[in-house]
Amino acid sequence: MKQDTDAIAEMYRNIEQMLTDKGVVDICGVDEVGRGPLAGPVVAAAVILPAEVEIDGLADSKKLSASRREELFEEIVDLDLPCAVGIIDNECIDKMNILKASLMAMRKAVMDLKRSPGFVLVDGTFTIPKIVMPQYAIVKGDRHCPSISAASIVAKVTRDRIMDKYQALYPSFSFAQHKGYPTKAHLAELREHGATDIHRKSFKPVAEIVEQYALF
Repeated sequence: MKQDTDAIAEMYRNIEQMLTDKGVVDICGVDEVGRGPLAGPVVAAAVILPAEVEIDGLADSKKLSASRREELFEEIVDLDLPCAVGIIDNECIDKMNILKASLMAMRKAVMDLKRSPGFVLVDGTFTIPKIVMPQYAIVKGDRHCPSISAASIVAKVTRDRIMDKYQALYPSFSFAQHKGYPTKAHLAELREHGATDIHRKSFKPVAEIVEQYALF
């Protein structure tokens, strides 16, 4: 079983090279950040990483320090790679559910690229609906595929910066620290202050707080 898992992981690590060897150009990695938080948007990024471009230290954004993510983000920007983000706010998330919102954010990122990719590699178990490019979903792709790792970093830094700005708008909440995720501090802030305009009202912890405040 472990040998099978290792073989699959090795295939994923080489998938971009395999596609390049078959003549595929403009391979695009796609990832999203922000499915779990109780507040703020879900953000996806799409990055076309040419075969000849190597960025040292690319990895799953969650495995990197904030400072290292910022460094890699700036490197990706400085290289002027085809890159785009898709942002879906909390109100849309509440209307359609977080999975559909995440896929919509990924589709928006791909469609906003300055040139159409030849192949799309998507982190996770779901492919992106309503795109014509060939695509493949890879579980934990942000660990194995450089293009997806790059997208993961762009999405994470973009969303973190959005949440940092919300910190100034909502000083009673520590959005710059917890980024909207359901930490103990965030849940305590919710109980004390109630939900803000950027909270996801369809998420259970927020819905419960909204209901409690409605009783008073």
